[in-house]
Amino acid sequence: QAKLVESGGGLARAGGTLRLSCAASGFTFSSFAISWYRQAPGQERQLVASITNSGANPYYADSVAGRFVISRDNVWNMLYLQMNNLKPEDTAVYYCYASRFATWGQGTQVTVSS
Repeated sequence: QAKLVESGGGLARAGGTLRLSCAASGFTFSSFAISWYRQAPGQERQLVASITNSGANPYYADSVAGRFVISRDNVWNMLYLQMNNLKPEDTAVYYCYASRFATWGQGTQVTVSS
């Protein structure tokens, strides 16, 4: 059974950095694309970034392009999201998502103060 567990969220100031991690288990991680989503209060969950199984051709939402970097480690079955130059509008719960298995993690809260 596919399982995803996020960590690394917290409180940061505008302009700061955070690094999110997602530990995957229960499936052959290196074979599938995987994504980061976020959901702010009162808003729909939205795609932030995604990465292919090999790590090539990452996709970024316009709102985070140039500030966030998605990466993966297929040896340790880990997904990462390096978040730089954070803005208050980045405040949300961040989730990793494996679409092939329709599996979400439990989410990790990111709060950015101005």
